[in-house]
Amino acid sequence: MTRWFSWERNKAELYEELAAHLRLDIEERIARGEHPNEARAAAARDLGNIPLIEDVTRKAWGWVRIEQAAHDLKFAWRQLGRSPAFSIAAILTLALAIGANAVVFGVMDALLLRPLQVPHVKSLYGTNYGDGSGFRSYPNYIDLRNRNHSFEDLACFNFALVGFDPGNDSSNSTGFAVSGNYFDVLQLQPFLGRFFHPWDEHGQNSAAYLVLSFAYWHSRFQGDRGVLGRVVQIDKHPFTVIGVAPPEFQGTLFFVSPDFFVPIVNQEQVGGGDSFNERGNTQGVFEVFGHLRPGVTLGEAEADVNEIGEALQRAYPKEVRHQTTALGRVGLTAFGGAIRAFVGGLTLLALLILLAACANLGGLFAAHMADRSREVALRLALGSTRSRILRQLLTEAVLISCAGGALGLWGSTVLLRRLAEWRPFEGAPIHIPITLDVRIFLVALLLALLSGLLFGIVPMRQVMRTHPYEVVKSGWSLVAGQRIALRDVLLVIQIAICAVLVTSSIVAVRGLLRSLNSELGFDPRNTLILGADLSMAGYTGDSLQLMQRRLVETMGAIPGVHAGLVNNYPPLVYTAAFRVNAYTDDARDLSQSKVTATPYSYDISPGYFEAAGTRILAGRSFTWHDDKTAPRVAIANRNLAVKMFGSVEHAVGAYYRNQHGNRIQIVGVAENGKYMSLTEDQQPVVFRPFLQSPANLVHVIVRSSGDPQMLASAMRVKLRELDPGLPIDIQTWNALLVVVMFPGRMATLALGGLGLMGAILSITGVFGMAAYSVSKRVKELGIRVALGARRREVLSAALGHAVRLLAIGSGAGLILGILASRVLASIVYQATPRDPVVLAGVVLAMAAVGVIATWIPAHRVLSVNPLVLLREE
Repeated sequence: MTRWFSWERNKAELYEELAAHLRLDIEERIARGEHPNEARAAAARDLGNIPLIEDVTRKAWGWVRIEQAAHDLKFAWRQLGRSPAFSIAAILTLALAIGANAVVFGVMDALLLRPLQVPHVKSLYGTNYGDGSGFRSYPNYIDLRNRNHSFEDLACFNFALVGFDPGNDSSNSTGFAVSGNYFDVLQLQPFLGRFFHPWDEHGQNSAAYLVLSFAYWHSRFQGDRGVLGRVVQIDKHPFTVIGVAPPEFQGTLFFVSPDFFVPIVNQEQVGGGDSFNERGNTQGVFEVFGHLRPGVTLGEAEADVNEIGEALQRAYPKEVRHQTTALGRVGLTAFGGAIRAFVGGLTLLALLILLAACANLGGLFAAHMADRSREVALRLALGSTRSRILRQLLTEAVLISCAGGALGLWGSTVLLRRLAEWRPFEGAPIHIPITLDVRIFLVALLLALLSGLLFGIVPMRQVMRTHPYEVVKSGWSLVAGQRIALRDVLLVIQIAICAVLVTSSIVAVRGLLRSLNSELGFDPRNTLILGADLSMAGYTGDSLQLMQRRLVETMGAIPGVHAGLVNNYPPLVYTAAFRVNAYTDDARDLSQSKVTATPYSYDISPGYFEAAGTRILAGRSFTWHDDKTAPRVAIANRNLAVKMFGSVEHAVGAYYRNQHGNRIQIVGVAENGKYMSLTEDQQPVVFRPFLQSPANLVHVIVRSSGDPQMLASAMRVKLRELDPGLPIDIQTWNALLVVVMFPGRMATLALGGLGLMGAILSITGVFGMAAYSVSKRVKELGIRVALGARRREVLSAALGHAVRLLAIGSGAGLILGILASRVLASIVYQATPRDPVVLAGVVLAMAAVGVIATWIPAHRVLSVNPLVLLREE
């Protein structure tokens, strides 16, 4: 600080000394008889360039760089203030680009970069089993845990969708059913109370303990510390609250925050069914994870796990079909590939947005500098160095980029906060775990600085080759041709990038429309679905089946409706379906390697196909006589019929065997459809009578041509008469498809937003080029009009160059979009840029961009009045 004040004092003394020296020289010359004006001029010539003397002297003192930077900032601020239109356009352009990249980085940080909030997370790995579905049986998990030599210990978890009643208000809740060593493997300490451990488990349904998540403890129990020891009802079974998880821990699956944790050995009591200990139950465990032992590599651990899987297949050929197991990061294991591809594609497109913005600003900055060519020439003529001018230009560019970065960061912060609070599915604890921290701000700052440098160096060659004498004499730079060529190249690059973004957005919309218009195998229109977990009302055994039938008959008694029931979930609802093994009728070896087909299985009631709007292609539907005392029957879809029996006709009346060796007769064939996702290929499906396979969770489909609200009211009236204590949920089938529609809609929204940004950048770039060209040639255009040129010729002369650049850039971008099919396919299903509709859409979109961008310059050209121009001249 002392040095700073001494530096300021020295500067003041320097000014005084130079002024005194000049004054004394003038006085001496006047004393010798010179005229005062001549004496003043001669003294100034002898003293030399005073600002240069000041600069040389200040350099010897130090701190000159700080002073120069301050002066550069002040000068840059004044210059930008003189061109508010250019400054605002540049700042908004960068704000869009940097904001988009900050949002994408925030999502990437939440899903891919930020580790699970547990100790020693670097050695924690999860198992990605088979095709990525994540599920395996609980007995297989026990064998894997006990027989592996690579992990210190292995824990597991599954989902638990239950009715939660703390004693005064029952509601649906989502938790994790976890192994007894779950918290021990994660090395966590409870916020309150204790966790359960392996020694708390003594067989199936032996550990009725409950650990609440910190958020659920606050929201449902208002942070009451007296909750410990309290007994709550989960699906009508008592569980004792023993602890609360720490606030930073939100489960072991990103974007899903469970409300509670219960021992997995009690999964039968929390909606897990009665097949928990069956080795063939592939829905028993969602994910297995643990810490690698010191010195064990990832490859060695994967080989160890797969060796155990092969051994289990040899030991249990009927129940186990080994699939290759890969290890990955806990929290995203089963979804890692899809999310990495999606986020990676978005990141690439967001960087293209930034690159297009830099190309846009590079052209605008070069044009801006062309308007200041006389100023630059005069500064050079007065003794300024080219490096000083270049530093000033970079200061202006960085100032613009920082302002744009700050605005973009503010916008991205608002959007990221909304994303963090967003719950895409009502009633489900699914969210994006975004945390606003310093990394997002640092990325925005880095992108702002890099952007400023990128478009700030564009006029460098222009400044380095400027000839002050020629510019001052002619009023124009000698390098105009090179300058315009550089702006042309930048504009073509920008338009090409934006055309790629527009192509990707149209591909996304086209893919979504294709998936929506594909054959679903059912008609979700005019249907309501009644969902109920009968175990919540205490139904078990024979009373369970009786209640299922009464539900169908009660709903079917409503005038003008068709009603049918499906156990668990209908097709495309919550992407929930499970497969069964199917063998030929003559099969005697029922090992997994001899499986003929693995169809999805749905247990349905009579009337289901009518209520769902599914066509029976051959044979018959089920009747109430197809119960557990009747011969086993099934209905195949067309895919399964052709795959196993060769044709639809041959399938009806034929037999196949299930995994238990039971003969089942095909009595009908239904049309194909979609079952797990809109983007799946045709899958085999078998429908079975629900009376032969009872389940707790049921959904009754009710179809009517009347008003849905009146139908829902009638359904509730009937249910109150049937069982007023049964918790139910009534929604339209379309509303329940929100989960399966979510990926396509998000991809379309994200790519559509990026495509819109690309179109905006193209409009600003082409508009800037066209407007600049018109402004510099307005007198020439006026002379053309005065000489009798037609309007079309004038427009061609004024805007033809910009339109040609738009066409070249659009063509190049369309070609790049076609070549980028693989990248687009990682984001959108059936990405087909070669689709004629997509090609036509891109051409029309870029044509619209051209019309919008050149509208104002064209209007200015057509309004040129040569008389006014000549009078002004």
